[in-house]
Amino acid sequence: MVAPTFSKKERIVSKKLMETLFEKGDSQAVTAFPLKAVYMSIDRPQGGAPAQVLISVPKKRFKHAVDRNRVKRQVREAFRHHKETIYGHMATDRQLLVAFIWLSDRHYVSAEVEQRVSKILQKIARQL
Repeated sequence: MVAPTFSKKERIVSKKLMETLFEKGDSQAVTAFPLKAVYMSIDRPQGGAPAQVLISVPKKRFKHAVDRNRVKRQVREAFRHHKETIYGHMATDRQLLVAFIWLSDRHYVSAEVEQRVSKILQKIARQL
């Protein structure tokens, strides 16, 4: 059982990892509107988390920071609840990088966001 937390180790903070995820041709994408997930598997660094996540809500979609932060909070919480879906399918020597990108310009209730994140994680787990 995976701890139901979302630690600093589970966040993509390195620009190098972001470039690897978006600029290399190895990444794949899955969409469950209003979310799109771009993901790829890399060699796991020593002491690294099995998965690292980036959440992006473009300013083009929500002009106010409070709106962007609310959506990020919803996606982060949904990932925290459903991360064991992908952790069970991961090889011990691999790490999964996932970037969630918000595509809509309206808010959704948390239950619906959680359902979409769960759907995306299930699709990713099947492809691992």
